[in-house]
Amino acid sequence: MKAQVLTAENGPEGLELTDVDDPKPADGQVLVDIKSCGVCFPDLLMSQGKYQLRVPTPFTPGTEVAGVVREAPEGSSVKAGDKVLVASIVGGFAEQVAASPGQLLPMPEGITFDQGAAMGINYQTALFALKVRAQTAPGEIVGVLGAAGGVGTASIMVAKAMGAKVIAIVHRKGADELLRSAGADEIVQLEDGWGTKLKEIAPEGVDVMLDPSGGEVFDEALRQVAPDGRYVVIGFAAGGIPTVKLNRVLFRNISVVGAAWGEYVRTHPDLPALLHDELIEMIDAGMSPQVNVTYSLDELPKALTDLAQGRILGKAVVKVAE
Repeated sequence: MKAQVLTAENGPEGLELTDVDDPKPADGQVLVDIKSCGVCFPDLLMSQGKYQLRVPTPFTPGTEVAGVVREAPEGSSVKAGDKVLVASIVGGFAEQVAASPGQLLPMPEGITFDQGAAMGINYQTALFALKVRAQTAPGEIVGVLGAAGGVGTASIMVAKAMGAKVIAIVHRKGADELLRSAGADEIVQLEDGWGTKLKEIAPEGVDVMLDPSGGEVFDEALRQVAPDGRYVVIGFAAGGIPTVKLNRVLFRNISVVGAAWGEYVRTHPDLPALLHDELIEMIDAGMSPQVNVTYSLDELPKALTDLAQGRILGKAVVKVAE
């Protein structure tokens, strides 16, 4: 089969599309024909050797798979022909992957394989952050930093499905149409005085601030959280890891909470299935996962380079097979 193989941890240029042996499922594993695979920051970090999980090279990255079961052992929860999502961790940028049943989730009815691949980490992270960590209630105001990225657009859609008012906070120009299509009620551009503009929209501040970016906007963003509000740290895509001035947390009675979905799943392995059930309900009620850019399998190095350089608005997916 064809697969993108990382031969050196020097970023996207270390990938090579090549022929490799078809995977042989171990006892109890399921073989899946891959149709699409999402492009996400863990894939980029793995290619650079910077992810918390270090896999010896050579290996095939790819964590967000949508595909069709080719083979399943007797007594498995799935059968040949079932459409599934696979939390593959690695191996997704290939034509086939072998996975344990615990890595599989049913693909929701009425969506494409590209949309299924887009659901992986981003929508799980968004729901985990908003519901489990922030306990967002209907009618609350949610601010989303880094709103034009994959986690950002997913967070907008999930927050709207939960009945929140959403303010998209974005530094990239030309993203308004994308953010409105995701459901953003208001858009604030990150520029001088952006906090003042946000205060005009939400005079008391936002109830929940989601931050997948970190970096230099943290201090001002923390000021924009309402008393009793929650600031949710999802990641540091902007590169900088900020520090908290605890006097602001104390005197405004703000909670600063972490939302490390992957680490939480390690100790709560039943969580993805529970979140997935809720996401299916949201899709049945009208939420439609967004896919904004697609690449072919041979274009994976370009996809990861575009992600690293901030050229992707929304969610990107690699189409492996029709």
